[in-house]
Amino acid sequence: MREFGREERVGAEMQRELASLLRNEARDPRLRQVTVQEVRVARDLSHARVFFSLLEHQQPAEIEAVLRKAAGFLRRRLAETLMLRTVPMLHFEYDHSFETGMRLSGLIDQAIAQESSHSTAEQDV
Repeated sequence: MREFGREERVGAEMQRELASLLRNEARDPRLRQVTVQEVRVARDLSHARVFFSLLEHQQPAEIEAVLRKAAGFLRRRLAETLMLRTVPMLHFEYDHSFETGMRLSGLIDQAIAQESSHSTAEQDV
């Protein structure tokens, strides 16, 4: 079994802290609808890609811009809680995996429905 590297441990801790900060300390109410899905930290801990999704159907580009504006505040608060020499620069990216999964699930359901109606029609003949 593979041990977690330092960047994975830092990413997991950053994910927990960012979720807490967005939920409890963000002034912009739109940021309370953000769910932090994953944080991928570079090996040298200089940059972190923060993948997020939204609880309500909002414009991801608009929320991404708000998160970029709040990055300085979030990074400063992370520096206060994490025991790191330097806190990685935060880069926010919208996570499309949930939407993709829902679309694929819909396509699968549609294919099953078509197959069952097609087999029912063959049995009637």
